[in-house]
Amino acid sequence: MKQSVVPSQYLQIALDLATRIAKGELAEGSRIYGRSVMASEYNVSPETIRRALRLLADMKVVEVKPQSGAKVLSADSARRYIANFEEGADVHALRARLKDLLAESEQLSRSLTETVTALIKNRETFAAAGEPLPNYEVPVPKDSPLIGKSIGALKFWQSTGGTIVAIRRGQTVILSPGPYAELYAGDIIVLVGSPAAAEAAHHLVSAKE
Repeated sequence: MKQSVVPSQYLQIALDLATRIAKGELAEGSRIYGRSVMASEYNVSPETIRRALRLLADMKVVEVKPQSGAKVLSADSARRYIANFEEGADVHALRARLKDLLAESEQLSRSLTETVTALIKNRETFAAAGEPLPNYEVPVPKDSPLIGKSIGALKFWQSTGGTIVAIRRGQTVILSPGPYAELYAGDIIVLVGSPAAAEAAHHLVSAKE
């Protein structure tokens, strides 16, 4: 659905004049009313009329001469101006629609993050029957040799066969921690994998150097 785009006053006036010229209501060679008369007709300032006429003059629709007012030059140019204006309005509407879609995308992303966080906090959800890859929680002891080390340096997946999907740290949940994420004492590692992977992870965090 197209967005409703309202152009500036001088653009609306320029479009209206171009439409009247294209329809022959203002014939080629005829003079257009003075700025003061047009300002009264459109209920705008003379400066707004000047800007509208200047725009049409740039498009060779009218000719503006000091002290002489404006003269209609070409109905064909008026039709080209109308076509260009409509194309520009479509682009403006598409940009407005894109802005709305980006806002909707950001909201959707936030909703997805909140939902995943809630699922991770609720172990029973992940432990539901039939879950092909159940998750396990592995606490990091205060004396663990892993404290202060990054997931990448530990080669966690290679060592355990499990994938860390989150780290619970107090009331905070770190989703999909990257290889540079470090482990702290008291962290709860949430991993996905087999029971053997969970056992290997428990051994890894508890092993004495």
